[in-house]
Amino acid sequence: MLAQEIIRKKRDGGPVDRAEIDFMVRGITDGSITEGQVAAMTMAIFFSGLSSEERVGLTLAMRDSGSVMDWPDVDRPIVDKHSTGGIGDNVTLVLAPALAACGAGVPSIAGRGLGHTGGTIDKLEAIPGFDPFPAPDTFRRLIADVGCAMIGQTDEIAPADRRMYAIRDITATADTLDLITPSILSKKLAEGLNALVLDVKCGTGAFMQTREDAIRLAEALVEVANSAGCQTVAYVTDMNQPLASAAGNAVEILNAIQFLTGDHADPRLLTLTLRLGGELLSMTGISRSLAEGEAMIAQSFSSGAAAVSFARMVVAQGGPSDLLERPHAHLAQADIVVPVLAETSGTIIGCDARAIGLAVIELGGGRRVASDRIDHSVGYIGLAEIGASVGAATPIGYVHARNADDADRAADALRAAYTIGSADVPENDLIGRRIDARSLKAMGASQ
Repeated sequence: MLAQEIIRKKRDGGPVDRAEIDFMVRGITDGSITEGQVAAMTMAIFFSGLSSEERVGLTLAMRDSGSVMDWPDVDRPIVDKHSTGGIGDNVTLVLAPALAACGAGVPSIAGRGLGHTGGTIDKLEAIPGFDPFPAPDTFRRLIADVGCAMIGQTDEIAPADRRMYAIRDITATADTLDLITPSILSKKLAEGLNALVLDVKCGTGAFMQTREDAIRLAEALVEVANSAGCQTVAYVTDMNQPLASAAGNAVEILNAIQFLTGDHADPRLLTLTLRLGGELLSMTGISRSLAEGEAMIAQSFSSGAAAVSFARMVVAQGGPSDLLERPHAHLAQADIVVPVLAETSGTIIGCDARAIGLAVIELGGGRRVASDRIDHSVGYIGLAEIGASVGAATPIGYVHARNADDADRAADALRAAYTIGSADVPENDLIGRRIDARSLKAMGASQ
């Protein structure tokens, strides 16, 4: 086979078969296909698209470009969730240990911050000593013994995706479902999952800003994942405001610890965590229904079992043994903490969540370029929710900053991100459409 002929075929709108896809992915992985050819192939896909069969073939080939985990010695259903990114999204930090406490295994391969959104691995690295790249034996032992682990993508996991994504990022071909879908799923399917739940965000803080775009992505992900042999359900959820009341790295770890220990649980974070966890327990038969699954997740929080799982995972991955008891002794503290006061009285009727994420980056809590070092101490806490009543002296949040100038700029950015008025707040449900294989089949039959 010749790469240029496969590129020509797709460029002209023709189908590529599984053997041709496998050939291209092998060449992407071992370097025998040049960067220019990879760029040409992604551009051909961008303009000509992929069929459902081609999407599945590309996903499986990218998954198989590296190691695919199996779990013969783990007596737990293997599950995970994936979020398409948002602000204040702590779900993985609290859901994985809750699932582990309920009898599931969660080998979560998490990412770093992308664009304006925070990354789970960046947050976890705010914990002193935490190792997001444990040895494979340690990783397997964690899943068998504790039930959960959170690691970053290694060179062995879907290496074809790593190279393709870097090229997509610089050739304006990142934002097409035909390439987003295999990129997301190749890494998740490499975990050897029995079930997967997807949290597809839409709104001002999401990559998919409209509900229609989010639904299309959710449908594509569910169709491909189920066709690839992994039972998968997706929810379209709201990201028109931060999910939790903290945005940053150490501040989000603290927020998660407060959630797990019962000190404080943000209502939106709790609602979504219960739904996604209940779905996974129901899908794997650990619970008999979604409602029973949600109740089991809630019980893991109220009993402290989820907190115990989190603490055991942290210690096993190199973190301090008393993190939950003494978080302030271990997490980085900002030099400046100041309230951000509303400038007018009224009701919060809108929020630009993306602007809040960008402001965290400006504070130093994210990366402008890949080589930037993150300041884990900075960010926001106490972020107000849409619908809250505020006065001219009411804090809409608190800035954690390195110096007074940074704090002033971050305070201005936060005030600009909120819209305060007197109008009624429109109904905006956190959890929107649920999409599974059955609903997709019914949709197809009705068309």
